[in-house]
Amino acid sequence: MSHFTFKAKKPNGEIYSGEKEAGDRYELYRMLRESGDEIVEFKERSGLSGIHMNVSLGFLTDHVKAVEKINFARNLGSMLEAGLALSRALSVLERQSRNKKMKQIVGEVMSEIDKGTTFADALGKHPKVFPPIFVSMVHAGEQSGTLAESLKVVATQMDSSFALERRIRGAMMYPAVIFTAMILIAILMFIFVVPTLMKTFTDLKVELPFATRVVLGVSDLIRNDGLLLAIAIILVGGSLFWWSRKPSGKSFFHATIMKIPLIGGLVQEVNTARTARTLSSLLGSGVDVVESVSITAMVVQNVHFRAVLNRAAEAIKKGDLMSKIFAEEGSKLYPVFFAEMMSVGEETGKTGEMLLGVAKYYEEDVDQRTKDMSTIIEPVLIIVIGAAVGFFAVSMIQPMYSLVNAI
Repeated sequence: MSHFTFKAKKPNGEIYSGEKEAGDRYELYRMLRESGDEIVEFKERSGLSGIHMNVSLGFLTDHVKAVEKINFARNLGSMLEAGLALSRALSVLERQSRNKKMKQIVGEVMSEIDKGTTFADALGKHPKVFPPIFVSMVHAGEQSGTLAESLKVVATQMDSSFALERRIRGAMMYPAVIFTAMILIAILMFIFVVPTLMKTFTDLKVELPFATRVVLGVSDLIRNDGLLLAIAIILVGGSLFWWSRKPSGKSFFHATIMKIPLIGGLVQEVNTARTARTLSSLLGSGVDVVESVSITAMVVQNVHFRAVLNRAAEAIKKGDLMSKIFAEEGSKLYPVFFAEMMSVGEETGKTGEMLLGVAKYYEEDVDQRTKDMSTIIEPVLIIVIGAAVGFFAVSMIQPMYSLVNAI
């Protein structure tokens, strides 16, 4: 046991100090949470060593990675399927977890369940870790008695979404690295190489062609006003980033991305795949249709696709078919194939299965598109690099020819 002195905050916001004996910091946290209080900071004095430790709650803000959430759902589903009680399975996962944030959250969920709270409601108190789709599918599993199966389904859904994002990031990584290296090399040349050559041409009074004057102008700008240029770039970039977080900015940027060759088609298929898989998982777990569409709208990132889903949820409340909404209002965003397969699913009563097939189809297509992009990007980058190097070389060689002709 360890002795803790702490500061905690009551539900009304009042800060107070106190002392408690607890096995570890997590037990202390759970003890105070049970009374509705929240720890601000604490000092731990071990009974063995007598060493004081000043600890802030920074460890409670450790990021929970997507992989950890996926493993949590999959492992919990497997243990429940094997016959373990929910409380015991959660206890095992709490002891096994190496992430302090995840360990603390699982402990809180266990405390809530011990008070009589449902598993879904306990998870719902941690929306930053467990998204609405996770909570809704757990709720549906509890209601239908198929919690283990629901957890495995949500693990599969999250795993597929994570794999999709990882493939896209991987495809973008190579051009991003090359582009960054090109910018850095260009800046170094403008700062150190160009001024030396320009001094030589100026001393020899060589007439400079237009291309050379452009290079010289950029070099002077970077060397003389580099700080102001950097500040201007940061301000412009920061302003665009701030605007991109606003509804109008999101609408503009998301619409613009859709019009970029190659990228636009990829964005469409990614959002279609995510919509199909999420809807399939939710409907397959027994979640209400309107709730399923509303949750899917939260999962989809592009605001224009999200708007279609929100309109679909409202239309379904009025008695319209899902497929009709996607075929009419969403026809400019969602492919015709998506609406057709949804229509077939509604006619046969197998909407979830049909959408799962759609999700797999577009996920495979996205995978192939990312591979094709990687193949296309490489020669494009070579051409761009060659053009930049060629322009620089010509701008440096032309004055030399003028000097030779003058001689």
